[in-house]
Amino acid sequence: MTTKPREKVFVEILNQLKTIMLDDQLQPGDKLPSERELSERLNVGRSSVREALRAMELLGLIETRRGEGTFIKELKKHRLVEVLASFILSDTTAKKELAETRNLIEKNAITLASKRRTEEQVSKLKNLLSRMEKSNTDKISSALEWDFFKVIFNAAQNFLLYRLWIELNEYDDTSSKKEYAYELSDYKYITSLVQSGMGENQLSSIHRYQQ
Repeated sequence: MTTKPREKVFVEILNQLKTIMLDDQLQPGDKLPSERELSERLNVGRSSVREALRAMELLGLIETRRGEGTFIKELKKHRLVEVLASFILSDTTAKKELAETRNLIEKNAITLASKRRTEEQVSKLKNLLSRMEKSNTDKISSALEWDFFKVIFNAAQNFLLYRLWIELNEYDDTSSKKEYAYELSDYKYITSLVQSGMGENQLSSIHRYQQ
């Protein structure tokens, strides 16, 4: 009988934990199952689960609250934002590249969301559109944009894309002038594409994604 290398087992546990988070549709602020329940679901020892959770906490994915349990962290705050700001705050070319990279992530998320979304998620997008229309301003607030794309990334079911987008968008929110802002018509169009399904080439009509 062969024994799997410890590192391989550890990576498998991390992957299974990620699957549990997706299957249970856990969101930032939600509580993870207990160590005992995770141990039973993963069929591994509690010490292995504890080690994997500790690694996730060091990465900033979760946080442990004494007497309460382990929770998924809100991802808006991260050291990478400070690094981006310190290196490219005054670099126009780098700022443009950052915006282009964020737009590529958004396009991929929208494409995935159009294939994987639920009716409930489409309904959430429509409700956010209604709030945008009633905002009595030509500029869509950052809070509404965050909420809109949070639904998009949840529908896309790609946690890594969401983390990357948060870091890039958090930096852009701190800059004096936001690059490639959306208009209300763009949000309406994205919602219609997600609802009906779409091809990636259809996103080229959105001003923010034009080259």
